[in-house]
Amino acid sequence: MDPELEAFLALFPKTDLTDLETSRKNFAELAVAVPAPDLTDIHVENRTVPADPEVPVRIYRPHLAQGALVWMHGGGWVMGDLDTEHPWAARLAELSGAVVISVGYRLAPENPFPAALDDSYAVLNWTAEHAAELGIDPARIAVGGHSAGGGLAAGVALRARDEQGPPIRFQLLNQPGLDDRQETWSARTFTDTPWMNRDKVTEAWRHYLGSGPATRYAAPARATDLAGLPPAYVSTAEFCPSRDEDIEYALRLLRAGVPVELHQWAGTFHGSQAILSAEVSQRQLAELGAVVGRALAG
Repeated sequence: MDPELEAFLALFPKTDLTDLETSRKNFAELAVAVPAPDLTDIHVENRTVPADPEVPVRIYRPHLAQGALVWMHGGGWVMGDLDTEHPWAARLAELSGAVVISVGYRLAPENPFPAALDDSYAVLNWTAEHAAELGIDPARIAVGGHSAGGGLAAGVALRARDEQGPPIRFQLLNQPGLDDRQETWSARTFTDTPWMNRDKVTEAWRHYLGSGPATRYAAPARATDLAGLPPAYVSTAEFCPSRDEDIEYALRLLRAGVPVELHQWAGTFHGSQAILSAEVSQRQLAELGAVVGRALAG
């Protein structure tokens, strides 16, 4: 493991998602400790997207932005909101120069699948319909997310393809949760890795799926046809249970004729880019911003 990251392991709270009240409290406290970037040149606005129910969003608009990223936060589908995601959504807007629309989707287990996907898809449609108001080109809309949010982004891309929804220019999948079956080597083997391990992943999927089946929109790795999806950037962490399913998804996209950029970050663990003092984290965040900027450039 990267030594700069390893030095912080003792500070991470132990959570297993069996006590959601404590897990959510710890997650929020970690988020508060992360400083947001300078927002002087970025207009930040809270809105609600009409849907059933309405979906809260936070919009980050850099000066002269021409494209937009619909962004879904991490947290195992059970934690996180617009406030916990604020430092990361703001950074993405700052680093990419794109409008970032952070989605406050409903959380499981109170609202199991497809609630979060429906909310995210509603925001994609709203973004396309309100492109002029947002000051963006409707042909330059991307979807993306981290962890559970990455899985949601992949599911939104599949649904938009299948339902002839708004055209998506690009999908940014950062350490996404894609496969509930947990059959890969990393999913079976990483039982004691930092922040995310096999048992925690199992609990997250149990909460998210509820009593319903795992469809391709809930677990995109189950999709049998990946042709016609938007170009993708897939990022993985070396010590992450989702690592191998993410790499396999990237390979399957490639085999289906989808352009893919895949980056496996050595020495990292799931979510370790939150340790901003580490050089590898700084490179990860800079790359995410640069990738979005390039994808949405004229």
